[in-house]
Amino acid sequence: MARSKAAPACGCPVAAFQKMISGKYKLRIVWDLKDGPLRYGEIRTGLLRGSDGSAEIAPRVLSRELKALTESGLIDRRDFGVVPPKVEYRLTRKGKSFVPVIAVIRNWGTRHLAEAGSGEGLGIAAE
Repeated sequence: MARSKAAPACGCPVAAFQKMISGKYKLRIVWDLKDGPLRYGEIRTGLLRGSDGSAEIAPRVLSRELKALTESGLIDRRDFGVVPPKVEYRLTRKGKSFVPVIAVIRNWGTRHLAEAGSGEGLGIAAE
């Protein structure tokens, strides 16, 4: 019997999930897209917000993260086919279903990092 493309090769859903969202910026990109579609520059600006002292995000790194999120089915890339180029990224249904998970992680971090005296550094801005 052929294995479904969606089924994790290792059989462990936690490992498959970890692989899908691994990367420095993926969670933050999905979080920033929760309010609607954004263009590349808007995503990049959002990643720099709330990160005191962080280095510039290399365009190649951001492009790689966006491509991986698109391939995993969490976001969709829409190219308007105009000059100058206009491309928007938006959450898919699968990506929207992931936002509450990130909210729980964010809330956990807010509670527990504040207890440790380092309430900053989540990189996911408060609403």
